Amino acid sequence: MTDTVPPPAGEQTQQTQQTQPSGGAELPSQYLPASVEAPLYEHWVRRGYFTADAGSDKPPFTIVIPPPNVTGSLHIGHAFEHTLIDVLTRRARMQGFETLWLPGMDHASIAVHALVERALAEEGTNRKELGRDAFIDRVWSWKEQHGGAILAQMRRLGESVDWSRERFTMDEGLCRAVQTMFKRLFDDGLIYRAERLVNWSPVLGSVLSDAEVDHREVQGELVSMTYGSLDGSGPSIVVATTRVETMLGDTAVAVHPADERYRQLIGALVELPLTGRMIPIIADEHVDPEFGSGAVKVTPAHDPNDFEIGRRHGLAMISILDEQGRIEATGTEFDGMDRFTARVAVRERLREQGRIVAERRPYLHSVGHSERSGEPIEPRLSLQWFVKVEPLAKAAGDAVRDGRVRISPPEMAARYFGWTDNLHDWCISRQLWWGHRIPVWYGPDGEVRCLGPDERPPTGPGWRQDPDVLDTWFSSGLWPFSTLGWPEHTADLAKFYPTSVLVTGYDILFFWVVRMMMFGLYAMDGPDVEASEAVPFKTIMLHGMVRDQFGKKMSKSKGNSVDPLAWMDAYGTDALRFTFAWGANPGADVPVSEDNIAGARNFCNKLWNATRFALLNGATTEGELPRRLSGPDAWIISRLNRVIAEVDAYYADYEFAKVADLLYHFAWDEVCDWYLELAKVSLADEAAAAVTRRVLGEVLDGLLRLLHPLTPFVTEALWTALTGGESVVIADWPRFQESRLDKAAEDDLGQLQTKVVQIRQFLGAQGVKPAQRVPARFAGLGGYEPQIRKLLRLAEPADDFTPTATLELAAGATVELDLSTAVDVAAERARLSRDRAVAGKELEQTGKKLANDAFLANAKPEVVESIRARNAAAVADLARIDEALTRLPRS
Repeated sequence: MTDTVPPPAGEQTQQTQQTQPSGGAELPSQYLPASVEAPLYEHWVRRGYFTADAGSDKPPFTIVIPPPNVTGSLHIGHAFEHTLIDVLTRRARMQGFETLWLPGMDHASIAVHALVERALAEEGTNRKELGRDAFIDRVWSWKEQHGGAILAQMRRLGESVDWSRERFTMDEGLCRAVQTMFKRLFDDGLIYRAERLVNWSPVLGSVLSDAEVDHREVQGELVSMTYGSLDGSGPSIVVATTRVETMLGDTAVAVHPADERYRQLIGALVELPLTGRMIPIIADEHVDPEFGSGAVKVTPAHDPNDFEIGRRHGLAMISILDEQGRIEATGTEFDGMDRFTARVAVRERLREQGRIVAERRPYLHSVGHSERSGEPIEPRLSLQWFVKVEPLAKAAGDAVRDGRVRISPPEMAARYFGWTDNLHDWCISRQLWWGHRIPVWYGPDGEVRCLGPDERPPTGPGWRQDPDVLDTWFSSGLWPFSTLGWPEHTADLAKFYPTSVLVTGYDILFFWVVRMMMFGLYAMDGPDVEASEAVPFKTIMLHGMVRDQFGKKMSKSKGNSVDPLAWMDAYGTDALRFTFAWGANPGADVPVSEDNIAGARNFCNKLWNATRFALLNGATTEGELPRRLSGPDAWIISRLNRVIAEVDAYYADYEFAKVADLLYHFAWDEVCDWYLELAKVSLADEAAAAVTRRVLGEVLDGLLRLLHPLTPFVTEALWTALTGGESVVIADWPRFQESRLDKAAEDDLGQLQTKVVQIRQFLGAQGVKPAQRVPARFAGLGGYEPQIRKLLRLAEPADDFTPTATLELAAGATVELDLSTAVDVAAERARLSRDRAVAGKELEQTGKKLANDAFLANAKPEVVESIRARNAAAVADLARIDEALTRLPRS
């Protein structure tokens, strides 16, 4: 991204001819985002531009927001993702779709628990002392006072969401949807209760989903120890572990069946130290014979891999940790100890017995930590509720394979199938109080009843409801249709489902996207529903993560995170949004720096100055654009239509970066740097001015419409001033007009540009300052002489014109220049001579090295290549300097 400084306010606002603009508005000399953004946004909301109409005849375009946590605030990832969604939504609205971008929040069980329980701890109490009902009341009170701060920040970002349809996952309607879905799955045998290994948080006292576990590299220890006999009187074997305390729950030692070292021990029993229990040595192909001693302890109740080994071999699964992470039920001296205290105590007791063979510390390994409470999670055997995902996941995979759902970029489909084809059953119960309570009741005689939303709970002594709540991803998985009124057959559901596109990060492809696919297909499938209409969205558009300018993930702990609100304060919202789009290549991470934001701010200023210049010079959008155009007018209209076609093609593939880059260069390079400068000539000609004013209005009208989804605020201010229209928010999206393409005009202007660049480079090489006026005479130019003189500040030749330099131009044209008054020939000759001496010395030194056979034979290849490159550069410098010297006027 180019950080280009905009011209001074007066440069492009110089008035050629004062005429009332068609919009009837005058622009201030400077663009001040803070004075424009908030009032414009509230105006848009009041006018109802973002409110969708389920009764409209327009085709629907629907996007649901990935619901942020009720505890959240707008971080850089939100701002990036929401910008992309808003770009698509605003463009669809301009294209004539009935557009619904539905906002809302997730109740975020674990995050809310962490915040409220921290507040209770400061008051000297906790949720268990408070009781369930009082705790839930406290959470709702917190939500009303502090929740949803992100919604106000979304307004600041300019998000064109339908606030009248705002949803919350704990709303009455969404609670009804959750209970309905649970009941249907339960009745179909797709929800069951079983004892399985789960991620357990001792601090929260709850299961965690994989999405709530942060795996970090930590420095621990790898301890090798002997099981079995120490004196050779019986079998023994050495195992290694990073979690010594879990040995108290071991029920086997495993080796690889092909490992010759242990073949004779397979089937033998060894004593488990400190417990007195005898455990078998078993063979399992999961064991890596190259790791450690090639033998591993098996603790099925506290390790995922060991759990699977235990299931294959029918091993006992002994749980040795309670819900708080303390040792229990081992019958040893360690019962009651915290797991980390026990780790040291067990290791030292083994040392006393002479069983420690080796210790390796520090030992770097990955450990899962609770994302919210921060402590290492504990794999723990626990009785939980699960969703049987195999048939649901197959349907989700098939919907992409058969083309009902498109994944963009396509290469991300492999990652999607990696999840759908290998899913394990999903643990959906959480040992928390805030959330959707599991709608299952247990009776005094072992009865189990699952109730739908319209069924009355059983009464009588001994009946109790399951105390757990559902994983928040369960309710989030219903988001595309529960927010539209499902399970009721609402007008919104009929109009806006399935949604058009889901925009989300590849990092939650499994945790959210796959679950929405599974639930959407399951809930919406039926005999009266087309298969293509059951999917929750037609396209899954996956983006990467925002990173700093060095490619590192932004985080508070690294000190490289940025508050997007601070950047909006400093540079304006449009600058931030344009920067995000400018870096958004499908599926790729997005590096962002403050220099990028500053460059985008300068771009907004450039648009402001260009439009202000146009208004002061009578640009208009009134009346028909002439069918026949010539010169720069024909060229810029042709270029505008090519840009419209390219922008549409890029949007079809979600190439936001290419859209932003194309519009940036069209606006800055072609419209501002070329067309506005060329237009100054025709604006000064009364015969040509009227057409140029209309073309200027047409080009800026189209450009501002194209830019509006990316930069809504500055384009609204400029477009309404230019056109007098109600709002660019509801203006039509520009349409490509093939009849307006003019290749001859484009080729003609291409030659003009080439000639201007040739002359500009020559004058620069001669040391002519941009403000100096150089007399010039052209031959064979074929038109555009006034424009070239204007662009280059070339003066008309006087009667006594004597050229001091002649330059051959493209297409056989020539220009003669009198540089005698523009250049201090003696000083320029002296400067060039000094440069020539430096280049000559470089050529001599590098030439000697390259002529030295010993150097070429012994130096590293990259060193030799560097010398060759320096030598070639010196040759080129000498040629350039010699040419400049020959072109200098004779003194």
